[in-house]
Amino acid sequence: MSNTKSNPSQERERPDEREVRAEQDRETARELGAAGSQLSTAPREESLANLPAMGVIGWVRWFWRQLTSMRVALILLFLLSLGAIPGSLIPQNSVDELKVQTFKGLHPTVSPIYEKLQFFDVYSSVWFSAIYILLFISLIGCIVPRTGTFVGQLRSRAPGAPRRLTRLPAYTTWRTEAEPEDVREAARAMLRRRRYRAHVEGDAVAAEKGYLREAGNLMFHIALIVMLVAFAWGQLFKSEGAKLIVEGDGFSNTITQYDDFKSGSLFDQDSLAPFSFTLDKFVGTYERSGPQIGTPRTYEAHVTYADGAYGKPKKKVIKVNEPLVVDGTKVYLNAHGYAPVVSVRDGRGKEVYKAAVPLLPIDNNVTSSGAIKVMDGYRDKNGKKDQLGFQAFFVPTFAGNGKGTMFSQFPAADMPVLALNGFHGSLGVDSGLAQNVYQLDKTKMKEFKDSKGKQLKQRLLVGETMKLPEGAGSIKFEGIQEWASFQISEQPASGWALTGAIGAIAGLAGSLFIQRRRIWVRAVRGADGVTVVEMAGLGRSESAKLPEELADLAVTLNAAAPMASGPDNDPDTDPDPDVVDASSAEPSEGAEK
Repeated sequence: MSNTKSNPSQERERPDEREVRAEQDRETARELGAAGSQLSTAPREESLANLPAMGVIGWVRWFWRQLTSMRVALILLFLLSLGAIPGSLIPQNSVDELKVQTFKGLHPTVSPIYEKLQFFDVYSSVWFSAIYILLFISLIGCIVPRTGTFVGQLRSRAPGAPRRLTRLPAYTTWRTEAEPEDVREAARAMLRRRRYRAHVEGDAVAAEKGYLREAGNLMFHIALIVMLVAFAWGQLFKSEGAKLIVEGDGFSNTITQYDDFKSGSLFDQDSLAPFSFTLDKFVGTYERSGPQIGTPRTYEAHVTYADGAYGKPKKKVIKVNEPLVVDGTKVYLNAHGYAPVVSVRDGRGKEVYKAAVPLLPIDNNVTSSGAIKVMDGYRDKNGKKDQLGFQAFFVPTFAGNGKGTMFSQFPAADMPVLALNGFHGSLGVDSGLAQNVYQLDKTKMKEFKDSKGKQLKQRLLVGETMKLPEGAGSIKFEGIQEWASFQISEQPASGWALTGAIGAIAGLAGSLFIQRRRIWVRAVRGADGVTVVEMAGLGRSESAKLPEELADLAVTLNAAAPMASGPDNDPDTDPDPDVVDASSAEPSEGAEK
């Protein structure tokens, strides 16, 4: 058997050498013809320098070709990823307006710049939407014609062998006593067993393999379109809200039940899934020693829920990243805190208020603050209607008197203490303006004074009472309940987004690890009557595996068409074609037709 060769990478050439090489490449392309046609569905790019003068239509056509090129699609995809960075690092109005306001207060210099650049509303900004739409158009304009080309390639057969197989990157030849027809039939059967699409055309067998590479390439970009559509659909039809629930209280999935609610522009309130649930209890345990002291070990909400208006009650434990799922709506456990139970009596000793008041944590040990508002039913000792307000500061684990701090030492309620200072007057709730339930508006209120004329304030343990001056009544710390905050969200098309992501990974793997290649086997009778076998391969890109694969095929075919003895094939010579010679040896006599 003669040698198997592969063309080595070319060294750096001078300008005159490059011109010679370019002419040789053009000559090679003419000789290979259809056999050397590109193994990709990508359209050939046109150099602007080689185009004639273009009018308006020509420029529009050129712009469209640039927009729908894969290079521009990748650039737009990179810009989209780059544009998502500020959306991840900077608070967004669509997620938490309170965090945005806090950020603006802490960064007064850069906030106006961020506002003009729409960094607080990245995903609905003009520039992000423009990149998104251009990427969508680019992908569709690129994939549609390539898909048609690929389908045409699947329906067609591999082109016939070129006139000179020695021009191909991988080549081998030998002489055999077998008949040319038998060699071609053996080659066709062998290639089909190797999952090549093979057929006999003229004096050669043409075979092609690796279509999954182009299929994977197209699948990757189609999957990107699926992900973009799923993302857009989810943004238009999504709904998301928050609800804080104290132990024993419940929630029904209606707009009026939410503490905060946001939705897409095409969301319909009637599409909310009908369900309800009650928070039975919250269970939280924490690490009590070591470097991770205070870290949650158990963090779960035990609920009873019902699917539909008349659904049968069911038990469920909601944990972090383990939501309750009802009819496509997910209920996530977000946060936890304490709700001190207080009772208030007026100047005549009548109980006018008793409730568990949720307070908001301000640190990792659940030190909490908030407001207690008594709006109706209170009368002073003279029977005059009034309103009461208390600023509340709660610590689940108090350090103790004389310790110099009022902040909690541990998240669990080991030694709960409630600190209060009181006010009376108008709470401002009758003005018609929205008011934060966790803050006390003191503009129209007067603080209570103790016997020394100082602001009335007191620390209370469970069961203790703070008396208001001048017979104005009292407030008692009755006990503690816990609350949990839930995020209720419906994100349509999330399954499609996941499918698109899996498809993109699978398609990318196929386009990276599968090589599309063509193999030709020519068997003709030489001038001396001995059959000359030529094998050559052409891949989409240069790869060391192509000569190796051709050598393996040649070894297999050599079993059906063994070498003939003669001056060109010495029987004492090792016929193993796995020995790859990178030299440009000429083929055996009669190898060229």
